[in-house]
Amino acid sequence: MDLTFSADEIAFRDEVRAFMRDRLPPEIAAKVAAGTALSKADYDTWHSLLNEKGWLAGAWPRKFGGQEWSAVQKHIFEEESAAAHAPRVVPFGVAMLGPVLQAFGSREQQDHYLPRILSGEDWWCQGYS
Repeated sequence: MDLTFSADEIAFRDEVRAFMRDRLPPEIAAKVAAGTALSKADYDTWHSLLNEKGWLAGAWPRKFGGQEWSAVQKHIFEEESAAAHAPRVVPFGVAMLGPVLQAFGSREQQDHYLPRILSGEDWWCQGYS
């Protein structure tokens, strides 16, 4: 098993590092590093910056606004995000609802909800009882 990154994966890692360095607001990174709770405004800001880059839902298919990241690219993004003290993406819309709508939602549901998840217009949550 070869666990070294390919040239493309190294280039992606470098791109993620540069993005974190140039775009992650220092005040948000400081909160994450200190373990301070983030506000909704902090998450909105970070999600918006990621969405502008097309990285809020990087693993989503391109037709739904993603980049079709491989498992390795997802790992690289998460690793570099953690190293930069970037907030994690709030998972409910992006990681939980989005993929379900992509697989099982009607075209109307996909067209309505998926862009709103990416834009931050809709925030989803999941209740447990």
